[in-house]
Formats: sequence, structure tokens, C-alpha cells
Amino acid sequence: MSEAWLTKARREFHATLLSGILTKSASGVPSNADKASKPSREIAGSILDQLGPATTADKLPGQTAGADFEGVCASFVRVCFERMHHLRPGTFTVNKGGGIAMFDQYAHLDDLEAIAKANREIATAIGSDYLIKPDIVVTRAPEADETINAQGALVDTDTARLSSLRAINQPLEILHASISCKWTLRSDRAQNARSEGLNLVRNRKGRLPHIAVITGEPTPGRVASLALGTGDIDCVYHFALYELRNALVDQERDETLELLDTMVEGKRLRDISDLPLDLVT
Repeated sequence: MSEAWLTKARREFHATLLSGILTKSASGVPSNADKASKPSREIAGSILDQLGPATTADKLPGQTAGADFEGVCASFVRVCFERMHHLRPGTFTVNKGGGIAMFDQYAHLDDLEAIAKANREIATAIGSDYLIKPDIVVTRAPEADETINAQGALVDTDTARLSSLRAINQPLEILHASISCKWTLRSDRAQNARSEGLNLVRNRKGRLPHIAVITGEPTPGRVASLALGTGDIDCVYHFALYELRNALVDQERDETLELLDTMVEGKRLRDISDLPLDLVT
């Protein structure tokens, strides 16, 4: 039986990370590990051994590693969306960054920002938490009536005059998904993703986009700080969930393994290979 396309894409995703982001130091510490934590070093080391071989190199600065990780994740999502067009027809675009006010559901935030800039008291009252710039955005272009009516007259000038999907009604891209990328996790950084997710929920006018987080964090305890709980993000996606679980089993970390399985069984944590299918749902 031939290897599935998504299995190959996952392996290529890891190979790209291994070319410069996921490395090991001269002393053998993986670049996604907390060198001050023995469990972090050991779990990350086992994951790396399963994915390897890894390049020995100095660890990239945090911001550089984070930006590079975002780029690799964006490329993975982009090629998967192109391959899965039959499951989710439409004109979709995957990009890094960009403020949400440029999209249909959040276009009103531009007006809110203009009002805030003109009035200091209003600016103080509403803050600026709504000015979200996701790491990765997946957008859908509104459709021309010719496309909508390709298999028969579905719409005309009398009805469906407010739907955002019709280009004749509005020209803005529709935010389909907002993805936050966290190469590693610390408790404070985890909360940033939660706050962004809550603001996407609260500030939208229209349908809620998918809200996901991708992480390369090796320790389940830190992943749990983001994954557990509901309402702010759809799900956390681990860059190597299968290898992480193998590491916990091999190292007999029963308590940590139970925490990992709780997140998986509770639909709060999935593998990076699950993300493309979830996004086209």
C-alpha cells in the first residue's frame, strides 16, 4: 500500500524544521527544550531522535526561531489546502500575519480605532486588545455570482443581498482561520494565544473563524496550560504528537502520559497532521 499524501507532507514538514529550526547544541540539548529542565531535555531529545538526524548548531534567538516556525507552518497549511480543494471548494489564501480589520467579520474595528485615536478617553476605556495580528491567516475570497450560479440559478438580485460570500455584496476577504504559532511555551506566552482567541470571538460580526494554535513545546504540562479549557481556541496542534507520546511511554512518565491522553481524549490536543482536515471542516 502506497504512503498517504498527508503522511509525506508531515515528514517534509519535519524535515524543513530539522534544516535549521529544530537543532541540537554541542552538548546535545534540542533547540525546543528548556535547558534548565531535565524532563524537557529528555522528552525533546527523544522526539528529536525519532525525527532526526538533527544538525548541531547554536540555538536561534527566540524571535528568529518563532518567525521561522511560523513560516514553516504557513507553508504546510498552504500546500495542504491546495491538495484538499476537493473537500473545501473556494478561493483560499494562506498568509503570515496581517491585522484582522482587513477582513469582513472585523472591518468595523478600523472605525473603532479611528474613534479611539480621536478621543483619548474612549481609547482608555476600550483599550487596544482588539487589534489582533494572527501569526497565520487563512482567508476566503467572496464569490462572483457567476461562480455561485455555475450549476443553476441559486441567487439573483432579489434575495441573499447581505451574505458576505457574494462579491456583489461586499469585496473583503472572509477570515476562515486564525492560527497562532508557539515554537515553545511558557505560561505567560500561552495566555497571549488565549487572549487573542477570546478577542476574535468577542469582536466578530459574522461567522467565527477557526482559532488554532500550533506548538513545538515538548513538555505536556506546559502544553496543558494552553490546551485545557474551552471557549477561546478550537484546539492545540502539536508538531510531533505521535513522537511525544512515544517518548513518554519509553521514559515511563506515566503521570505525564495520563495528562497527555486526557488532552487528546478531551479533544483539546491533536497532531499537526490533523490540522488541515480540521480547517476544511
